[in-house]
Amino acid sequence: MQPSSRQQMILGMPSYREPAQRLAAAAGCAYADIDVHTFPDGESRVRLPAQLPEEVVICISLDRPNDKLVPLELAAATARELGAGRVVLVAPYLCYMRQDRAFVPGEAVSQHVIGHALARHFDTVITVDPHLHRVHRLDQAVPVRRAVALTAASLMTDWLGANANAPLLLGPDAESAQWVSAIATPAGLEFGVAHKQRLGDRDVRITLPSLAFAGRHVVVVDDVASSGQTLLEATRLLVAAGAVEITVLVTHALFVGDAEQRLRAAGVSGICSTDSVVHPSNRIALAPLLAQALSEP
Repeated sequence: MQPSSRQQMILGMPSYREPAQRLAAAAGCAYADIDVHTFPDGESRVRLPAQLPEEVVICISLDRPNDKLVPLELAAATARELGAGRVVLVAPYLCYMRQDRAFVPGEAVSQHVIGHALARHFDTVITVDPHLHRVHRLDQAVPVRRAVALTAASLMTDWLGANANAPLLLGPDAESAQWVSAIATPAGLEFGVAHKQRLGDRDVRITLPSLAFAGRHVVVVDDVASSGQTLLEATRLLVAAGAVEITVLVTHALFVGDAEQRLRAAGVSGICSTDSVVHPSNRIALAPLLAQALSEP
């Protein structure tokens, strides 16, 4: 990509430095670290470069968000104080998007609270495959001037083309249907979607679609792998159905606790994720996709 014609600098948080540097290289613009120091009492000291251009892009993944949101707010407010006229958030994984209503009286609608908090500090928010349910547009959750929800589907299609020989793709639940279809269709790959019944945070029941899994390489596709329970149940059923190889392909590799180990023990031979969340399974860099979105007005 050609260097940006705008005066633009990408600032990377310590937890997401390398992907932020890749984004700066892909966008052809300057890069600097945001220095974050945590005091013994848990408070944060945040330091930005003293000289900033007109447009500042703060790049951070908002997994494990409770430790990151306060430093992010301090960084965005300080960028304004230092003269930035436009402040952009690139958060490939965007937190607190699931709870878009109060399920019981008195419950916080965290999507609304966090979305509006971000909107107070940023002109633009760019993310990838946000986990939205009843709210279907990102600007409804984060009411900024420009809200951009990208999808990693095309990058995943390219990765499969280079690394898998005509696999059968499976979405583990109805929510994954849009991702598995978008990945499989351009490459002419066979795909199906399982049915899921969630009984609790770590208690799900899966029913496989009527497809011939025996002897096949099956790629289970999802947007988020958190506890991994949905992927785990799908894997167990695929093993029982005779799949000879099972790969997990996800956008956001959270893999809380021992989720990855349990998946591999159940029969998953390979895990591939984007670098939206820093994880050993990262194989797909989002920098080209994000840089293109940054280049647009």
